[in-house]
Amino acid sequence: MTIVSANGAQIPSLGFGTFRMSEPTVAAVLPAALRTGFRHVDTAQIYDNEGAVGAAIRSSGVPRNEIFLTTKVWVANFSLRSFARSVEESLRKLQTDHVDLLLLHWPNGSDVSREVQISELNSVFDKGMTRHIGISNYSIAQMHEAATLSAAPLVTNQVEYHPFLSQDRLLAAARGLGMSLTAYYAMADGRSATDPVLREIGARHRKSAAQVALRWLVQQKDVITLSKTVKLTRVDENFAIFDFALSDSEMLTIGELATPGGRIISPHGLAPDWD
Repeated sequence: MTIVSANGAQIPSLGFGTFRMSEPTVAAVLPAALRTGFRHVDTAQIYDNEGAVGAAIRSSGVPRNEIFLTTKVWVANFSLRSFARSVEESLRKLQTDHVDLLLLHWPNGSDVSREVQISELNSVFDKGMTRHIGISNYSIAQMHEAATLSAAPLVTNQVEYHPFLSQDRLLAAARGLGMSLTAYYAMADGRSATDPVLREIGARHRKSAAQVALRWLVQQKDVITLSKTVKLTRVDENFAIFDFALSDSEMLTIGELATPGGRIISPHGLAPDWD
């Protein structure tokens, strides 16, 4: 496992994501992921599975201080009245006194000003409820605004990122702020696993197309990726991406798969005007 350093945070470059995973599925799959060696776990208030994530971590036998745990504050909880209370509830469900990273989940969808959102994020950071703070789904302009408003350094912007969606400009901007990008939807809703270019490259390395897509992401400087599976048989495969490397030409070839229409996730009312 490699580590990404960003504004003082040391983040495992491969995480286990739990988006759209029910609590029973988390209970079945996350313990296997932790046994395999995953030490970065990602959840969110809106996923409605923090309780299962906390229970799985508690029962895994892996010491809490060895796990980098991320959750996200939902837009309905950005107000002065709700923010800290919602984080306290997340910590209760996760059975911990702090998370390692707390993110604002979307930049839009709330009437609460950015100043208040960032102030509340800093407040729970100052109280020790999270070791690091960051943002999710922010554009370049919004990321710069958030970084300017925040007293504590922001360590990542979690965004959709896969071979079919270029994030070159956003990644360059994040690097300029000392931040990382955390990639979600690395499998592009299944497209990565079946793409002929990724399959061909995988065959050279005796790896699957999915492993190539994950490797392409973590091999980029300052990029973290979340993998996700609901199948126990896929857990080991998703983790086995650190025993090979893509050549420079292979990295470029994969990057050329990106198209202007490659974005998958862009919910109305929540998403920004993307770069």
